[in-house]
Amino acid sequence: MSGHYRRHLWQGVRMATDLPLPESRVTDPRDAPPLRWGVLAPGFIAGRWVHAVRTHTSQRVVAAGSRSLERAQAFAGTHGIDRAYGSYQQLVEDPDVDVVVVASPHSHHRDQALLAIAAGKHVLVEKAFTRNATEARELVDAARSAGVLLMEAMWTRYLPHTDVVRRLLEDGALGDVHRVTADYGVRADRDPTHRLLDPALAGGVLLDLGVYPLAFASFAASGARPSTVQAAGELASTGVDAQVSALVGYGSGLQASVFTSMLAATPHTAEIAGSAGRVEVGENFYLPTTVTLVRDGERVTWDDNRIHGHDGLCFQAAALARYVTEGRTESPWQPLEETVTILETADEIRRQLGVVYPGE
Repeated sequence: MSGHYRRHLWQGVRMATDLPLPESRVTDPRDAPPLRWGVLAPGFIAGRWVHAVRTHTSQRVVAAGSRSLERAQAFAGTHGIDRAYGSYQQLVEDPDVDVVVVASPHSHHRDQALLAIAAGKHVLVEKAFTRNATEARELVDAARSAGVLLMEAMWTRYLPHTDVVRRLLEDGALGDVHRVTADYGVRADRDPTHRLLDPALAGGVLLDLGVYPLAFASFAASGARPSTVQAAGELASTGVDAQVSALVGYGSGLQASVFTSMLAATPHTAEIAGSAGRVEVGENFYLPTTVTLVRDGERVTWDDNRIHGHDGLCFQAAALARYVTEGRTESPWQPLEETVTILETADEIRRQLGVVYPGE
């Protein structure tokens, strides 16, 4: 299949309607220049990421590193990776690794990303980027000093349907944006020793799930810093947040309502409403899904996904490979300053709820 044909395949379909529904600019992830990747802290999300990348891109995963050599070898064997290391230092020092994926709990992201940056590697850091904005700023400063690309793995930003919404916002199809809603709630009975409930591992639902609604609100606000944050929530017995509601104002007439929970399941939908219309992002908005534009009593839906579920993780890898090849040091679709701003918002929400992690 020619590259031209593949690129055409990945363009969204303009529906038969008078409503302006743009095409997605996200191209076939196989067309991205191949880089050599190393996985730091192989676990559940790292396994899904490797599967998506190996299935849908031309990227090469060449090494895995863990504190346990046995664990690294088991992960490498499962995923057909050539090299396994029993320390993170060995992984980041591998001269055949171009990019390091930091896939550990977010409590460890700062130290491990700094290790990779110091070794001169480009770095993709799983969400949430760090525990707090102070740590995020430290990573940003280090990456800029080293001249390497640093990017949060907020993979939703790189999905085809997200670019349809992005273009609607860019084109002014919704008019002045006034209202954003997004939710991500699950019913999860966890042992108190589970990572999600452990303060030492920066547990709590806000950084684990709530970062998706917060990032969506920031996306709709073009990365602006909030002017007001009002939060309410419920804490777990371990002191971390188990449920969070927040009203975030952006000083431009835009208000965002975000909700996240480990106590109740919600539809996982998102919506942006403006003076000229609204856009509804389908169920599981953080996965490849639908986009519906509603305006003047008419509805039109974009539904042109060819990669589904967590296989959509491949798009962020392809985007990073393109950015590196272009000489960029951050993502234009989620600049580093926006990543820091999102964590500043999370910090303020946690402050209002009284959630503090050890060592903060």
